[in-house]
Parts: sequence; structure tokens; C-alpha cells
Amino acid sequence: MQASSPVQVLTFTASGAILPARCVGLDGAQAAVQGQKVAGVSDAAAADGQAVPVVLSGTAIVEAGAAIVLGDSLIADAQGRAVPASGPLAISAGAVAMTSGAANGLVIEGADAPEFVFADAMAPAAGAGALIEVLLRR
Repeated sequence: MQASSPVQVLTFTASGAILPARCVGLDGAQAAVQGQKVAGVSDAAAADGQAVPVVLSGTAIVEAGAAIVLGDSLIADAQGRAVPASGPLAISAGAVAMTSGAANGLVIEGADAPEFVFADAMAPAAGAGALIEVLLRR
């Protein structure tokens, strides 16, 4: 059985050069910091100032930056490629453990996770440079 996932694409103005099948940040630049928050995956190459289609949701083809196993949670590396998330999310030092915010009336405050997981691997990659299909988490 083959299912299709609706794909949503938005055109960004490239902030710097963007290679195809790379993670693109909310600022329209190719991801340059491992684990950074990304809008989606470039569907084409673009030079600075050019329009670039970015896949925001559904499935996309992305370049791997390391070996990937089917089902891995993925983050962007410093070159905008997909790599497996480095580990479980951590609670910041000094945070208070809770079992239920509703039960005791506490308000939970926080920030973004240390790594932004943008997709799940729909295929394995033997190593860097492989192009794989991913399911974006939007």
C-alpha cells in the first residue's frame, strides 16, 4: 500500500546560497548551526536573493550528513543536512520536576528544546551525501 502525504511548499527569498535538499531556517538561510530550528527543506538550489521553494510539511527529500536508520528523529547539522538527534531531551538545571501542572496549579515555563527535531527518516542512509525521504514534523 502506498500513501501520499500532502506537501506544503512556501517560497522564501534565499539569504545566502542554498543547496538543494538542505534544511532552511526561518530566516531563509541554509541551516548553519547543528540542531537549529528550521522551517523546512529546500526543493532547489538558490543564490543569495533568489526565490527558493521550501517544503514545510508532508514529505521531502533531504541530504544526509551521517548514517541514518529508518525511523530516526532528525535534526539539521551545521551544513543543513539531516543527522540523527543526539539524544533524549533534557530538563534544564534547576528545573522543578512535576507530575501534573493541573493538579497543583503550577505554570510551566520554558524555552525551545536544545535540538529542533524537524523530521523522521522514512528511509535509511548509509552515510553522508545520501538523499532520503523524510516526513516533516509540521
